Formats: sequence, C-alpha cells, structure tokens
Amino acid sequence: MLIAFLTAPEGVEQVELTEPWQAVLDHGAAPQLVSTKPGRIQAFHHLDKADTFAVDMDLDHAQAEHYAALVLPGGVANPDALRLDARAVAFIKAFFDAGKPVAAICHAPWTLVEADVLRGRTLTSWPSLRTDIRNAGGTWVDEPVVVCTQGPNTLITSRKPGDLKAFCTALIDGLRSTPDAQETNWKPAPHS
Repeated sequence: MLIAFLTAPEGVEQVELTEPWQAVLDHGAAPQLVSTKPGRIQAFHHLDKADTFAVDMDLDHAQAEHYAALVLPGGVANPDALRLDARAVAFIKAFFDAGKPVAAICHAPWTLVEADVLRGRTLTSWPSLRTDIRNAGGTWVDEPVVVCTQGPNTLITSRKPGDLKAFCTALIDGLRSTPDAQETNWKPAPHS
C-alpha cells in the first residue's frame, strides 16, 4: 500500500515528516516522498536546517490514483510554498475527490484551505491557522488529534510535533479502512 508524503523543496518540519514516515514503514505500508520538483528536499528543525531527503516522485509525474492516502507534514514555509503551486493544490484536492484519507499536521492545513476542501469539516492545526480554517468553512478545535469523517474522506489533523504519537496512531488506524487495505488484505503490524 503506497502512501504519498507531499512536501515543498524546502521548509518541511523534519520530525513531522520522519515520524509519520516511520510509522507507515513500521506497519507494512510504503511511503513515497512527492515534491514539486525532483532531487532532494531540505528539512528543518524549527528555523534551523536539518537533513535532506531524496524525492521519489515529482508532481509532474505523481497521480493521486496511485496512492492509498496522503500525508501533509507541516513547517511554516512548506505548506506556504505548496499552496502557491497549482499542481500541489490539485494533487491534494484529488485525494478528497477520490475519498482517500488525508493526514495534515501543524501548518499543513493551509494547503487544505487553498484546496477548498474544509467546508463542514472539523479539524485542528497550529493555532495561528484557526481564522483561515474558519474562513474556509471549517470548524477549528484545540485538540491533539482530530479524525473527521464528515465529507467524502477521512481527514486526520494534529496541532504540533508534540502531538505526533496520537497523529501517527490515527494515521495507521485511518489506513485500515482504505480500499487499498481491503483489496490487499493489509493488516498493520501491532502498535509498538
């Protein structure tokens, strides 16, 4: 089962990429790093440069239909850059249109605002996004993780790196109900 992790070339919060990535690997699914251009992305630890990671697929070649779910890591610069890229916005919207799970943490819901997929949805994020989310028709709540099944797909959101354990657990639980999981009889490994 292939899971897309979408990031910009710079600005992703490293731990919000690596911890969900490891959770997906640990439970027998296959993460794939998708970005706006090929090469490597530069991750950050808050405002400091961290590691770089190889891009598996660029947006000129990635298609939502090839993935079971989408993970949107945060960082301030990452979603800000993605929401300005029409290909990234279309890629995100395609997961909602197809009814596939989407998981977004911290500032990542900015991309969901841009994709216009929040009307009638309940979610959380970094607190500075609450007005943007409300203006986009969503209901913002201050909780470690929110799993919203209102609408065509499951939307999993968390506020910050401190919520990653709950976020990763909800992500793996959300993958169980995907058509890909049912078709392949995917059974995630037990939580460690």
